[in-house]
Amino acid sequence: MSGTASDVLIVGAGAAGLTLAIELARRGIGFRLIDKIGEPFRGSRGKGIQPRSQEIFEDLGILDRLFATGGLYPPVREYRDDGSFQDSPITEPVQPIAAEPYRMPLLVPQFLTESVMRDRLAELGHRPEFGIELTGFEQDVNGVTAELMGPAGVEKLRVRYLVGADGGRSFVRRALGIEFPGKTLGVRAVVADVLCTGVSRDAWHRFGEGSMERQIMLCPLAGTDLFQVQAPVPLEGDIDLSAAGLTTMIVGRSGRKDIAVQSVEWASAFNMNARLAERYRQGRVFLAGDAAHVHPPTGGQGLNTSVQDAYNLGWKLAAVLQGASEALLATYEEERRPIAAQVLGLSASLLEEAKRGSIRRGREVHQLDLGYPDSSLAVEAPARQGGLLAGDRAPDALLRGAGGQPRRLFDLFTGPHWTLLAFQPARRDLVVARKGLRIHIVGPHAEFEDVSGSLQATYGVAAGDWMLVRPDGYIGAIVASGELPVLEQYLERIGV
Repeated sequence: MSGTASDVLIVGAGAAGLTLAIELARRGIGFRLIDKIGEPFRGSRGKGIQPRSQEIFEDLGILDRLFATGGLYPPVREYRDDGSFQDSPITEPVQPIAAEPYRMPLLVPQFLTESVMRDRLAELGHRPEFGIELTGFEQDVNGVTAELMGPAGVEKLRVRYLVGADGGRSFVRRALGIEFPGKTLGVRAVVADVLCTGVSRDAWHRFGEGSMERQIMLCPLAGTDLFQVQAPVPLEGDIDLSAAGLTTMIVGRSGRKDIAVQSVEWASAFNMNARLAERYRQGRVFLAGDAAHVHPPTGGQGLNTSVQDAYNLGWKLAAVLQGASEALLATYEEERRPIAAQVLGLSASLLEEAKRGSIRRGREVHQLDLGYPDSSLAVEAPARQGGLLAGDRAPDALLRGAGGQPRRLFDLFTGPHWTLLAFQPARRDLVVARKGLRIHIVGPHAEFEDVSGSLQATYGVAAGDWMLVRPDGYIGAIVASGELPVLEQYLERIGV
């Protein structure tokens, strides 16, 4: 069945909702994207874009825009009590390699990231609807009936599926009665976007290292004139988030009377939580992003995990709406919930390190090593021992086209299709062309040649191997010559 104007209702127009909307839009699936707030979120709560998310944004066509909008993280400037300081990188500089073209986090304030995403969605012919609230819904075996409230009054909407990407206080999750177990982490913090004077933009300024009472940080927000203020605060009591109140806090903790907040663009005092929904789906209703998991901000994992939820769910919803088996949708929770549990543990451990003074980060936050090796969508024939496995992220590699021009493997992956790579296949081997599948031959005198050896070295393939890459850039299947019936059965099962 092809998509219609009301196949999917996405509730929440933040990073997760926008990612899902872009994924559906580029596949021709009809949807509505709503948010109860009257205008786009204007805070920088999530400002780090990790390397794996950069790969996703490249596929969605917006990565260069994000690099032009933001920038790399500045060094951390640690101030001592005597006013002297030392600069150090928040993450050690790492050069890109063929398999990993992006290896450094990108700093873009959340409101600018979402603005770039809305522009991309508009290019695809869609826009979020702000000021529209989901007030109730009922589902049956064929779909979901939603009740919406907006400026024009009450509206009934019938859709095939509903996705709650509506944040940590998710109305959708609560309406489903899905438990949200976890814990409050005993840390309350202020985060605020401010215009201020007296502090330079060449560093992430940090005062009171190791002291939860005195610690405060001011990070210049790339692409703006703003700084993000971050500071732990007492668990109880009101916090003055005005310009005068934040100036008093900064002066008191830094000892610097020359720093003054001129205005506050956005501010929040929040208790840090680590929570994970008991399930990500109930019938035809799904949870994504903060509606399914909330993280402490340490390590910049929350927004990135949310984007990757939607990236996983989007192609599966589209495939089912276009005729694939409903069973495909069961793999969303199967794959994404264990990832969230793993990332929550990482964020919580990084919070403990931050309490002791360390905010430096390494590869563990980049999300390049996360994958789905235990997924029911991961197939090998025969089973592989070590190296790159089905379910792993599909690395990039450098190839040369038959026309003599250099090509990246990611160029072949870009778009909503599946990609099948045949490495020096035997002439007798043949996979029938299918809609939604692009087949590329790699080898001497073939469409592409692995002249640098980067594909063979990274993928560990042998002559005659076939590798199927999913629309979200993970390896679905690896089969050797003589096992092509396994590949054909896989393609039939997932509806390609």
